[in-house]
Amino acid sequence: MQRDPGDVRRAVFTPVDTQARVDAVVRRLGDAIELGLLADGEQLPGEADLAAQLGVSTVTLREALMALRQQGLVATRRGRGGGSFVTVPDGPAEDRLRARLSDWSIEELRDLSDYWVAVSGTAARLAAQRTEPGDLRQLRRSLGELMDTADTAARSRIYGRFHVELAAAAQSARLTREEVTLQTEVGALMRLVLGEDEYLMDVLARHRAVISAVHDGADDRARALAEQCVQTSMARLIELRLGTPDGARGPRPKEDPHGQRSSSGALGSGGS
Repeated sequence: MQRDPGDVRRAVFTPVDTQARVDAVVRRLGDAIELGLLADGEQLPGEADLAAQLGVSTVTLREALMALRQQGLVATRRGRGGGSFVTVPDGPAEDRLRARLSDWSIEELRDLSDYWVAVSGTAARLAAQRTEPGDLRQLRRSLGELMDTADTAARSRIYGRFHVELAAAAQSARLTREEVTLQTEVGALMRLVLGEDEYLMDVLARHRAVISAVHDGADDRARALAEQCVQTSMARLIELRLGTPDGARGPRPKEDPHGQRSSSGALGSGGS
């Protein structure tokens, strides 16, 4: 079961959550721009259509577009041929993403982590039960591309694609849609944690271990590994949000990519 890359773009324009809708629209569109799902110079749908697609009022949408204009991510042109257009501002993307991360509360990040863990863990368990070895080609392709790229924006896109493809391997359309939607929410922020080569090696080892467990039909192991992958990434985001890269809650027990606790705190390179 393969997913059309257009599914990720379409998820950008699905209804947002009911709480703090202006902020939700700003995050949704802003992250899609940072991920490259909406290209520089691309025209957004008209206000009435875009508001309907996002499930918000035109007043809410206009407030969100105003915030995006203030961030330099959207420009509005008047007159014939006018509308709202995507603009990618100059300057380091990491600075913009750190500012975007600051808009999230710690409670929101932890809640998102819990939900993403549940979705990815379930997807991995079902993939191990349902998929055939030949259906893992997309996951292995993403693993190889993640290994080869040095661009942090590409890394975040490929990381998110891996989790979407894992849900697709579970042969669950609903889980796949949920993973796609999660990537529109948090995918761009992953760029902040995937820039370190040392951490990238850890991610690669965990992804290899997930593929291996799915290939072997080890459903409980696949679930645990996928959950740990998400938990580790979200923990790093939360540490960044707290402004303490080494953690504000003291040292956490280290685990190798196969889920085993290590007294030495070192992470193995992993493999399948």
